Amino acid sequence: MGHPHTITEYRLASVRRLVSGLILAGLTATAGCAVGPNYRAPSPTALKTPARFNAVLPPSAQAAPDPVRWWRGFSDPVLTQLIDRALRANLDIDVAGSRLRQARASLAVARSAQLPTLDFGGAAARTIGQGGGDATRFQAGFDAAYEVDVFGGVRRSVEAGRADSQAALARLHTVQLSVVAEVAVNYIAATLAQARLQIARDNLAAQEETLQIVGWRVQAGLVSALDLEQARQLRAQTAASIPTIESDYVAAVNRLAVLAGEAPGAVTALIRTSPSIPEAPAGMSAPIPLDVIQRRPDVAAAERGLAAETARIGVQAAQLYPALRLAGSFGGSGASLRQLADSSIGNVIANLTAPLYEGGRIRAAVRGQRAAAAAALATYRQTVLIALEEVENGLTAVSAADRRAVQISLSEAAARNAASYARRQYQTGLIDFRALLDAERSLLSTQDASATTKATRATATVQLYKALGGGWQAGPEPASVTTSTFTLRPG
Repeated sequence: MGHPHTITEYRLASVRRLVSGLILAGLTATAGCAVGPNYRAPSPTALKTPARFNAVLPPSAQAAPDPVRWWRGFSDPVLTQLIDRALRANLDIDVAGSRLRQARASLAVARSAQLPTLDFGGAAARTIGQGGGDATRFQAGFDAAYEVDVFGGVRRSVEAGRADSQAALARLHTVQLSVVAEVAVNYIAATLAQARLQIARDNLAAQEETLQIVGWRVQAGLVSALDLEQARQLRAQTAASIPTIESDYVAAVNRLAVLAGEAPGAVTALIRTSPSIPEAPAGMSAPIPLDVIQRRPDVAAAERGLAAETARIGVQAAQLYPALRLAGSFGGSGASLRQLADSSIGNVIANLTAPLYEGGRIRAAVRGQRAAAAAALATYRQTVLIALEEVENGLTAVSAADRRAVQISLSEAAARNAASYARRQYQTGLIDFRALLDAERSLLSTQDASATTKATRATATVQLYKALGGGWQAGPEPASVTTSTFTLRPG
């Protein structure tokens, strides 16, 4: 009997020749072109991309030092720390990473259709005779199959899978971009609430002092009780605004914790160290529409979605044409491993099938896929237009916030002086309480408007950077892209 290693090597060599023959035949048959349209991305002209934006930045704006990590321009270490934590631990980013991993696995499945399949089967039977003799018989065989991609249906499927994988990556970047902007916006909201609380409490203290002065003047008979009731009403209004502002603060802080992948309250202590509303950086380069649509990940995701749907037209159209399937087998049987090897035989069969009548199902599927590609094109164009709209709106909002901030600053200074003069004049009896009441109301309103305007300008700057597509480039690759934490527990 031959050596087992020799028999195994002989069998494996035969199988390799069988598989190699199938692959060679398949490659020869797939030398033609794939059916379906060859994808070409729409040109900027077809997307109606203008040469420049209508809205412009203020003349004082200069080039930003780091448009990717734009939040560093706010010079706020707490904001930077929160964004870094969110980029590492946000669960929406984790979900998008898992979706990317899923898309890449689907691409691997599509690519596997380009390779032959190989199956092995074996058996051993032992028979016992009446005289006590027995015999053992062995059977073994390999089956290989390969569907030749003559008309490119598999290649189009791989093309679609590749585009889907790239779209999933772009969607991951879109989520990272959105998370960065949302952290910044909620941080600004939290610091604005802190500033408004301080303004309300300072005014409440001043109004309590005014209320005390009015009470003394009423007791002295210098003014009527009407002044006292008006002072009480103003003080109560200011006190009533505080719980609402506190609720806004808690909501913003809790949202920041969830964005960082933690339970509400986890970042409260960190937010309390924030000194004031972050100052929006003045530096920003003038954007170009074509650069914007090339940088934004949501536009890239829409374009890759169009590429995938276009490739699937070829996947459906290939079903209209004949399919060539190559199959081969190699096997044998014998009373020993030596006989098994010696008796082995192999064969290759080519099987050609073509659709004759299927009730119009395939052609309807092709028409449906063409409609899906047309919808994807419209979605892509709409995504581009929305991106340009957001930049136009962002530029206008930043410019408007700059102009408003100048006037609000002048108004706040005047209101502060007017309130100071009114208090002194009321104490000396030069004006009535209504004039003092109007001055204190105006001061509270103007101080609150000043803080809100500062936050509005910072928020508008964040939204503009988001519209420009900056920020996702700084995000690390989530662990969910390469690993899975999903486990099943028995029971």
